[in-house]
Amino acid sequence: MKKLVFILFCLVLNVSSFFAQENFSVYFDSNKFELNTTQTQSLEQWITSNTTGKILAIHGFTDEDGTSGYNDTLAQKRVACIYNKIQNRIKIRDDFKTRSFGENFALSANKAQNRKVTIYYLLEKDLPREDEILGIKPKEPVSELREVIHYPEQMQFTNPDGSVNEYKLDVAFMKKLGEAQTGEKLKIDNLNFVINTYIVVPESRSKMYELLLVLQKNPSMKVQIQGHLCCMPVDRNDLSTQRAKAIKNFLVGQGINPERLTYKGFGSSQPIHPIPEKDETQRAANRRVEIEITAR
Repeated sequence: MKKLVFILFCLVLNVSSFFAQENFSVYFDSNKFELNTTQTQSLEQWITSNTTGKILAIHGFTDEDGTSGYNDTLAQKRVACIYNKIQNRIKIRDDFKTRSFGENFALSANKAQNRKVTIYYLLEKDLPREDEILGIKPKEPVSELREVIHYPEQMQFTNPDGSVNEYKLDVAFMKKLGEAQTGEKLKIDNLNFVINTYIVVPESRSKMYELLLVLQKNPSMKVQIQGHLCCMPVDRNDLSTQRAKAIKNFLVGQGINPERLTYKGFGSSQPIHPIPEKDETQRAANRRVEIEITAR
């Protein structure tokens, strides 16, 4: 029965693609899986001449004599014989597979031509075009699709005492914060405190609700709340830490998991403008709260 009995380490590609490649065959005596002296010399000469190339696949064949099971084993041993002789001497693609094409192999009338192993390979000059020659298309980058989140321009919030406040919200800031990547840091503009305290002034409470909404709509986001002071070279009362902690406590009180939040005070150690500042604009810039994204 005519049959291609075994293919070891064969690329999963259309078989016809191999005809565009270089190939070299060695031949075995009947029922043998070791090369005779002549064929061993032929293989050694080929290896010596192609050390800078790259092997794509190794196909093993037998003639039709013998049972299918016997021929399967024989072809496998022939391929293993060749592979053992060339491994570590010539580059071989990593994506070799085992396949059988059943009776798709057209045998030659000359049985000696069927008892072979064929090596498919590329010459060094063709290596830069390896994927192109093999018809392998480059993988297109998979872009991470993130759900588009819509933020309201204003919203009512119920206070712990049951009273209701309506706040106008900065949609642009919430969107920017919501899309920030790990390691990015954003300043919360217009978040002000009663002087020398960690109490947020009433007109700034909307800023905390903006942060709350972003965290609610991005449940995997983790942040560090960072406090900064102006004017004083030394934060004697650790006010910057207390202010950052106050914002964390507000968020936890509104249901945000405390494990998503950390806080830190930097005092006046990281001013935007040198201290002492020249005017209120510079003081306001230094007196700030920043949010750093620590995880997404």
